[in-house]
Amino acid sequence: MPDKRSHRGAHPEDGKLFAASQVPKLQTAVEDLSWLLGRGYSGNSALQLVGDRYSLRKRQRQAVMRCSCGDSAKRRRQLHLCVPNVLAGQMVMIDGYNVLTTIEAALAGGVLLLGRDGCLRDMAAMHGSFRKVSETVPAATLLGQALDSMGVCRCTWLLDSPVSNSGRLKTTLEKIATEHGWGWLVVRVVQNPD
Repeated sequence: MPDKRSHRGAHPEDGKLFAASQVPKLQTAVEDLSWLLGRGYSGNSALQLVGDRYSLRKRQRQAVMRCSCGDSAKRRRQLHLCVPNVLAGQMVMIDGYNVLTTIEAALAGGVLLLGRDGCLRDMAAMHGSFRKVSETVPAATLLGQALDSMGVCRCTWLLDSPVSNSGRLKTTLEKIATEHGWGWLVVRVVQNPD
């Protein structure tokens, strides 16, 4: 069945699954999972253990996994953190799908998660195919405007070539850049942007 979604927003059960009353349980689950991951436990096995311990539903387990990391991973990620006030005159490379879908989810009222490492993540899932939604162009435009205001000298968007429609998204992003006069924005379709 073809994907007919026009937004990358909240799942119908998210209001209940991520209600304020659920937050303490989810935070404790993140702490426990992070502790296990930091000691070398397999991600899937550790998530099963923690998810069962706290009776987490599937989307809650996904959220806990996205927010968790061991201490060494947290330190490594924080060392690579870029803050906006130091990006003027710098070259920036972004994992286009990860950044774009997070902004799309935010614009569509989807759940956003603040991970233990300080990174913001979404619950939108892409499985081998990107589908343009109502928020795609506004999200890309907002990101471009933000990068422009930070004074980056070049921004390279990296899109996964195995994801279908990467070429179409590349064309869309290049059109937005041309319309705004962002000669510093470059889009490349690559095998693995990670």
